[in-house]
Amino acid sequence: MKSNYDIVIVGGGMVGAALACALGNSAFKVALLDRAPAAHPPEKGYDQRVSALTLASRALFENLGAWEGMARRRVSPVREMRVSGGAGSGAIHFNAAEIGEPALTYIVENSVIQTALIERLHQFTNVHHLCPVEIVDITLADNGAVVTLKDGRSLQAKLVVGADGADSEVRRAAGIETQALNLHQKGIVATVTTEKPHAATARQVFLPTGPLAFLPLDESHTCSIVWSADTARADQLLALDDTAFIVELQKTFSDVLGEIRTLGPRAGFPLALSQAKTYTAPHLALVGDAAHTVHPLAGQGVNLGFLDAATLAEVLLDAAEKQKDIGAHAVLRRYERWRKGDNLAMVSITGGFKYLFGNDLPVVSQLRNLGLDLTNAATPIKNFIMRRASGLEGDLPKLARRALH
Repeated sequence: MKSNYDIVIVGGGMVGAALACALGNSAFKVALLDRAPAAHPPEKGYDQRVSALTLASRALFENLGAWEGMARRRVSPVREMRVSGGAGSGAIHFNAAEIGEPALTYIVENSVIQTALIERLHQFTNVHHLCPVEIVDITLADNGAVVTLKDGRSLQAKLVVGADGADSEVRRAAGIETQALNLHQKGIVATVTTEKPHAATARQVFLPTGPLAFLPLDESHTCSIVWSADTARADQLLALDDTAFIVELQKTFSDVLGEIRTLGPRAGFPLALSQAKTYTAPHLALVGDAAHTVHPLAGQGVNLGFLDAATLAEVLLDAAEKQKDIGAHAVLRRYERWRKGDNLAMVSITGGFKYLFGNDLPVVSQLRNLGLDLTNAATPIKNFIMRRASGLEGDLPKLARRALH
């Protein structure tokens, strides 16, 4: 059975679902393909995986009509951020009040983001959510793309979008290569409770083996931790029982939040930097992790993906308004030119931070700590960093701007 669509989005994760919402109520007929239904937020406790949403991402979700669904569940504002150099005295303190904002970022569980987006896209009559489905073939031709499903359905489209993660099936089908750097690190995630309240403050300490972050959740004594460590060290930490892990965590993080009292389930995942050599081909575009991955230390990965989605939607809607072929490479290249430079910069910056803070040579350590202290003292520079990292500066797509309100 054949079905005709304007746009088929492969991958119903956070970025794919955001793109589907961004195309909602448009003249496009859109299909969002997902292998499995989204996991609902846990009734007790928290997700292991959380995202730090920038103010630009919040603006995007407000403009898409999905933010209310997140706020109704669980959203945790971060009003301050304290970053230290670990083995040294260097530190930076960021405060949202210094740039006149109520928050620097928002910590939201991935399942909360996903559930709210899926809930919203089901309200659009032009978006079809096909789930669960399994793809057996993706074919690109001169006149469009064909996605064949295991159940026998054949979806013909003017454009297929790969939003299917770092191991993208769409990217492979197009023969697009990636430039990747294995960081030989793993990220460890878990939820902890602490003796002292977190005071809506994110804390990050850079260690020779990788950064450790405590991210505040909506319960004042609960944090999500993201501990990036060299693979050997991460495997050692994951193999510890809970009591021994808490001892290591307490020793590493110090007692700034008092005693670490409880530890939830842990999970580990490998870290790598990657960038697709091209984001587009005729009748094809890549967004999110299918196009690029970054180190989690800056919390920017999924936010870059959301900007990809908002930018691609704007390019496609503009092309349709001018009666251009949305699958034409010349149209899609506008999206690539808009996003690739910013994404590559973030890949490079986060990779560079990993090596800068992972170097324990005395002279590097001294320069690193001096740089942190000087930046902390230079208010204009610090405020620019806050505004840029929060998504208030830069060439933002319309959907990520507050001007729509």
